[in-house]
Amino acid sequence: MSGHSKWAQIKRQKGATDAKKANTFARLAKVVTLAAKEGGGNPDMNFKLRLAMDQARAVNMPKDNIEKAIKRGTGELAGQALEELTYECFGPSGSAFIVDVVTDNRNRAASEIKHIFSENNGNLGNTNSVSWMFDKVGGIKATKPTDKNKEETELITIDAGAEDFEWLDDDTIWVYTKPTEVQKVKAELENNRLTIMDSEIGYKAKETLSVDDKLRPALEKIYEDLDDNEDVQNFWSNMAV
Repeated sequence: MSGHSKWAQIKRQKGATDAKKANTFARLAKVVTLAAKEGGGNPDMNFKLRLAMDQARAVNMPKDNIEKAIKRGTGELAGQALEELTYECFGPSGSAFIVDVVTDNRNRAASEIKHIFSENNGNLGNTNSVSWMFDKVGGIKATKPTDKNKEETELITIDAGAEDFEWLDDDTIWVYTKPTEVQKVKAELENNRLTIMDSEIGYKAKETLSVDDKLRPALEKIYEDLDDNEDVQNFWSNMAV
């Protein structure tokens, strides 16, 4: 299991096959549509839409798909009614999950999330049963400029307003921000020639739990099943590597 202790490590990378790409595009289209419905179709005036569009572009979602998703949100094109839901869940051995869902069928989504956890020694929790274990944060994944070393890049992120950061590899840094300052910090990083790979608002576990080898198969199955569910937009866990 690749690490799942921190938000940056929990991010699931999709698109390895055409089927995966189609699944990813379908997910992101829902997020774009819902953001446009809630705040309008102008990304300059709708921060949530701007983030959703950035995520779609990051996985090379066709421009036409993005535009159609926006029009479905603003009512210019017909589309199914979508709603955004958050599930708080318990996995094996005290593991905790927050799962964000965008769906056109609340009952189906609840049933599928419940099934994913129940078949792996977990269960759905009540509101606030898990969320208190996490901080809501902004996150930006970026690669450093080729002419800057790690220390110089870290200073850039701090000057840009980062709350914290961590290196994912020698060139890629994950920057944590306040949820309200993602766009501001992102713009500063871009001005300093960092290449932005991803940005969004999510959760970071306050404390992490070690993974017992005996639990790895069940946890991996939960990650995989959540990853494959088209309604699941993102999920976070408090499990360490």
